Amino acid sequence: MKLKKSVSAVVAMAAGTALLVTGCGTSTNNTSNSSNSTSSTSQLTPQKGGTITVALPPQTDLNWYFPLVNSSYDSLYNFQMIDMLYKPLIWIGSNYKINYSSSVADKIQYNKKGTVYHVYLNPKWKWSNGQPVTSSDVLFSWNVIKAISAPNAPAPWPYVNAGVGDIPNGVQSVVANGPYEFTVTLKQPANQQWFIYNGLSQLVPLPAKVLNKYPNNMTQEIKYLGQNGTNPNFDTVVDGPFKLQNAVSNQSWTLVPNTAYSGHKSLVDKLIFTYEGSNAAEFAALKTGTVNVGYIDQSQLGAKSALTSMGDKITPSYSLSFFDEMPNMNSGSKSASIFKHLYVREALMMGEDQQSMNQYIYKGFAESQYGPLPPQPDTAFTSPELLKPLYPFNIEAGKKLLEEHGWHEVNGIMTKNGQQMKFLMIYSGGTTSTDDQVELLKEDWAKEGIDVTLKSMPFSTLESVISNPKDANQWDLAAGQGIIYGGSYPTGGEIFGTGGGLNSGGYSNPEMDALIKATHQPYPTQQQSIQALFNYENYVAQQLPVIFTDNPASLTVTAANVHDVNTYSNPVTGYPQMNYWWVSSK
Repeated sequence: MKLKKSVSAVVAMAAGTALLVTGCGTSTNNTSNSSNSTSSTSQLTPQKGGTITVALPPQTDLNWYFPLVNSSYDSLYNFQMIDMLYKPLIWIGSNYKINYSSSVADKIQYNKKGTVYHVYLNPKWKWSNGQPVTSSDVLFSWNVIKAISAPNAPAPWPYVNAGVGDIPNGVQSVVANGPYEFTVTLKQPANQQWFIYNGLSQLVPLPAKVLNKYPNNMTQEIKYLGQNGTNPNFDTVVDGPFKLQNAVSNQSWTLVPNTAYSGHKSLVDKLIFTYEGSNAAEFAALKTGTVNVGYIDQSQLGAKSALTSMGDKITPSYSLSFFDEMPNMNSGSKSASIFKHLYVREALMMGEDQQSMNQYIYKGFAESQYGPLPPQPDTAFTSPELLKPLYPFNIEAGKKLLEEHGWHEVNGIMTKNGQQMKFLMIYSGGTTSTDDQVELLKEDWAKEGIDVTLKSMPFSTLESVISNPKDANQWDLAAGQGIIYGGSYPTGGEIFGTGGGLNSGGYSNPEMDALIKATHQPYPTQQQSIQALFNYENYVAQQLPVIFTDNPASLTVTAANVHDVNTYSNPVTGYPQMNYWWVSSK
C-alpha cells in the first residue's frame, strides 16, 4: 500500500536489497522471516511492564482506525497504528521480502502465467474474542472492497486503493477452498510480485462475524463501516498485537496488549502515541522523558548532546519514498492551465536547489532525489538514470525557458496573456527544516519570476484539502508531504496514473498510463521486469507530474531504557513491529 507521509516520518535504520519474483512457483522461494537484516537484537533480557510513548510528527492527528480507507485518511501514521490492531495478510520487511511469521498468510502459490494464486492461511491466528481467522474473514474483506471501490459508493468512500493491483476489476473470482485456504483468479496475466504486493496484500482479514451487520444489504454495510472508520471505540475485536484503549483527538492514543494475540506478545503495559505541536515541543518532551521514542529535526542537531548525554540514541534512516511540491492540475484549479505545460514544471525543477537544502537545512542528512524512487535505501528498484538530475539547478536557464515560451516579467512576476505565475503553496508545518525549505524555494523561484505565497497547516488538514475535489481552487502547490511505498511494488498507478487514488494533483498522460500498465505485465526474466519499471521511472523523472525534492532522513531518538526499536523498525516500508519493543527498569 502506498501512503501519504509528512517530511518528518518516525522510522529508523537502513535497508537491504530486494529481489523480484518471476515465473512459476511459490512465494516462499524468495521470502524471509527476518524483520530487519541490518540490525541485531538486544543483548539484554527483555522485561515485562512499562510504557512506551511514541511522538507523532508535529501537527499530525490520528483520525482513522479501520484497515480500509478513503484518500482523505490514507496516511502512514494512521496505518502505523492500524497495523498494530489488525494483522496484514502479508507483511513486508525491510529487505522487501514477505515475512510469513508476521503474516496471516502461511504460503502463496501461483501459476506461471500469473493468473491463479492459492493462498494458505496460518491456522494459529485468532481474533481477540477467541475465534479463528479464516478465509471467511478474507472473503468478507473482499466483498467490502468491491463495494467501496465503486465511484458512486456512499461517503466517506470510494476506497483509495480502487484499481491498485487491479483490485477489484481485474479479479475474476475469489473462492474459499476451506477455512484456511482461498484462491484468487485474475482475468488476465500479471507480474506476480506486483499482484501479490499491490493487489493480494489488500485483502486484510476482517472479523466477519462481528462486522457483517447487514449481510443482505452491502450498501448499508459499507455505510455502517464508513461511518465508524473515525470511531476509536469501533474496533473492539482485532487480531493484532494491541487493542485501542483510549483516543483523544490531537492529544494521545493509548494501546494495550491484546492478551489473545497469537504472535509475539508485547511486554509493555501501554503503547501511547502523542500529538506534538512542533519539533521544539517534541524535543522538550524527549528531554524530560515524557516521550521515549520520537525524533529530532535536523535544525536541532546542534543541541543533540542534551539528549545523548542522558543515554538517548539518535539513528538516521531513509524510507522507500519521495517528497515533492505537487502542482494542482485538477479540473477547477485556476492554475491547472499553467502547470499542464511541461516547460513550466521544468522551470520549477530548475529552481530547486537540492544541494543547498541538503547541506544547510538538512545538515547532510538528506539525499537528492530526481524521480519517484530514491537513491537511499539502496534497492534493486531504482533506475540508474535517477541518480543524476535531468533538470539541474539553474535559475537562469529556468527563467530563459519561460521567456522562450512567451512569458515576460511584469513587476517581477512572469505574465502571459493576462495570466500570472502567482501561486499559493500550502505545506505541512511544525518543523523548522520544512519551513526553511519552502522559504528557500520561494526565494529561488522568485528569481525566475514565479511568485509564491506560503501557507502552513497541520499535515492532516493538508491531506484533507488536497484529496477533496471541492477544494481544487484552494491551493496551487502542495509541499511538506510525499509518498511512502509501504511495502508495495513501486510502480505508480495510484500515484501518477489517470484517476489514481493518490493522484491528488490531477496529472493525466496516456503515455504514462501505458508505461505503468507495462510494469504490471509478467515477463520471462527478472531483468525484463526491472527494465519495464525503469522505463516508467525515467519517464516520470522527465515529465515531472510533481516537482521532486530531497528525501530527508528521519532522525529517530530512542531513550536509553527502551530496547529493540531499531531492530524492529522496518524503515524501508515504514511499518515498525512495536510489539517487539520493550522497556527496562532504570
